[in-house]
Amino acid sequence: MSDLNRRTLLSTFAAASTNALLPETVLAQAQPAPAPRFGYEDVVRRARDLAGTPFDATPPRLPEELEKLDFDAWRDIRFRADKALLASSGGPFRLQVFMLGHLFKRPVTVNTIRDGIATPIPFATNLFDFGRTKLEKPLPVNLGFAGLRLHYPLNDPRVFDEAIAFLGASYFRFLGRGQRYGMSARGLAVNAGTPNEEFPFFREFWVEAPGANAERATIYALLDSETATGAYRFDLYPGRESVVDVQVALFARRNGVKIGFAPLTSMFFIGKNDHRFHDDFRPQLHDSEGLLVNSGTGEWLWRPLRNPSQMENSAFLDRNIKGFGLIQRDRNFDHYQDLELAYETRPSYWVEPRDDWGEGRVELVELPTPDETNDNIVAYWVPKDSLEPGKQVNFGYRIIASLNLARLSPNARAINTFQTTPRALGSSEPREANARRFIIDFAGGDLNYFLHDPGLVEVVPSTSQGRIIRSSIVANVVTQGIRATIDVQVDAGQTADLRAFLRSADRALTETWTFPWKAE
Repeated sequence: MSDLNRRTLLSTFAAASTNALLPETVLAQAQPAPAPRFGYEDVVRRARDLAGTPFDATPPRLPEELEKLDFDAWRDIRFRADKALLASSGGPFRLQVFMLGHLFKRPVTVNTIRDGIATPIPFATNLFDFGRTKLEKPLPVNLGFAGLRLHYPLNDPRVFDEAIAFLGASYFRFLGRGQRYGMSARGLAVNAGTPNEEFPFFREFWVEAPGANAERATIYALLDSETATGAYRFDLYPGRESVVDVQVALFARRNGVKIGFAPLTSMFFIGKNDHRFHDDFRPQLHDSEGLLVNSGTGEWLWRPLRNPSQMENSAFLDRNIKGFGLIQRDRNFDHYQDLELAYETRPSYWVEPRDDWGEGRVELVELPTPDETNDNIVAYWVPKDSLEPGKQVNFGYRIIASLNLARLSPNARAINTFQTTPRALGSSEPREANARRFIIDFAGGDLNYFLHDPGLVEVVPSTSQGRIIRSSIVANVVTQGIRATIDVQVDAGQTADLRAFLRSADRALTETWTFPWKAE
């Protein structure tokens, strides 16, 4: 043994002997403190600090190479699957990031968290396959990304499918088994349905590295806007019906602004109740066909969506709401006839508050759209009290992505809404001025029990303006339900809020159908 090795060995023994004589408190002080683990509270602290600084509305300017990309050129830039992150953790999730460009011009920072330590993902062009898109100049090394997505073996144990994606402002979308992307969720809505709408954005993400047998992926996000900042925690549980649990801490920069919790965004162009745009071989074109609300009193409301001629807002006042969502009920391919877009596979999103949201309203915004490329539907919860600067507001909710939410409402559902002139086919009776006929098909629940004796069922219609001229019901053996017909008359220029449900004796058999109609 060399002198050096002996000296090293003796020094080690001496240190060990000395430590054995030291008091435990001295030893504890000598040990380095464990590094703090990054978590949700760190994002909350950043959101609180950010709210105390002026809002910078000017996004960094992208390199000209990316600024000029059109949609096709940007879409051709794809993340290389062999570069996916989180694979080394042995878990079932894979992380990819999006290239900046086209509409996505605000860089975001994406971090991974391993053993409690958050580390930014460095930008590198070799993460991407540029396909047919050619860039003449190299991109800067500190560029950042447009967003992120997680892949998971959703439909096949051997294939990693995209399960959730965060891209653009505070938008995110996620899927369950057998579903195709349609509608989106958003982190926050600010002044939606007004000329002063602003779009908060996620400026930084943190993705926890899941363990080998993880059934959940956790993503933290920092939201920023002129009105508010926020800390978000998203827990994704992928499966047949994927679920995202959301925890939020908001901090206002200013008050007196309409804030929308848990906003959902969708598209409605053509439906059974709206045939103004009929020059298309496809009978229906929509990602969602109705708003479903479960009120604090337990009532279920169904509001068919429309493509209005001008922007319209509808509000449903409530307290301690139990849930709301934008729903795609019709799952029949024949009703869409679109082989590529497969509207019958678009998921419904259902929001369930995880705590008491107090007084407020579900608000529905419908915008006119000339085609199916625009998201023209927004639904969200507006609390009665606006946010106050300096005050932290906490709330949580769950979003379910599903192809069949019939289990939610215990009674029968409105599955079709039609409208026409209130005159029987071939009848010579005069047309009544400012009148409209609404035909609603109710199905499910206990309605098939009454098919052989529909006389035991009555429709209960009402209108906020004008009058109900007549109403009737008939058994619908095709749907195994009841078809209700309601004729309403309203003065020209007035808007009536219509409501109807079916009952037998004193028992409600269906949810409440509601629909606004304006007499031209």
